Amino acid sequence: MFSENHKKSGCIEVVCGSMFSGKTEELIRRLRRAQFANQKIAIFKPAIDNRYSDVEVVSHDFHKISSQPIAYAAEMLKIESDIEVVGVDEAQFFGPNLVDVCQELANKGVRVIIAGLDTDYLGKPFGPMPMLMAVAEDVQKVHAICVKCGNLANHSHRLSKSKDLVVLGEKDVYEPLCRECYNKAIAEESK
Repeated sequence: MFSENHKKSGCIEVVCGSMFSGKTEELIRRLRRAQFANQKIAIFKPAIDNRYSDVEVVSHDFHKISSQPIAYAAEMLKIESDIEVVGVDEAQFFGPNLVDVCQELANKGVRVIIAGLDTDYLGKPFGPMPMLMAVAEDVQKVHAICVKCGNLANHSHRLSKSKDLVVLGEKDVYEPLCRECYNKAIAEESK
């Protein structure tokens, strides 16, 4: 049994992987478990991500949970003092200050659950995700299935020709590929 002056320890959990790997599904699952345990939660998503909904975090399987769209990570620090769990979807779209915000929340005793792409369409570390993975107590990498060969996929291969870093899209714009199939696709595109 906890003593009355025992402060609950905060932590940072990161769920990362390629597109179509189940990151958002896992985030929603963890947040629903917290709700079931009567914990007070706050959920955030980047305001630019309005693919399925402006105000909900929605998985590719259309499971959803209410959220607050925000433009800047620092807005998360305005949560009510009784919030025990904070969820963040599409974390790669926030700037590097997301790391400090998550650290501050965790240091105040909040469980922070982050979901995001660990690499961009070029296979490079994406946004604040590498630093979040470095400071997190728990990191879970989830994988999609390669649409070409059926192996575990860890790359989000972009099908469009855009060179912009951020291009919102679904199966019409991205496909999950394993390392070998990704390298083949990139080699074909460079011909």
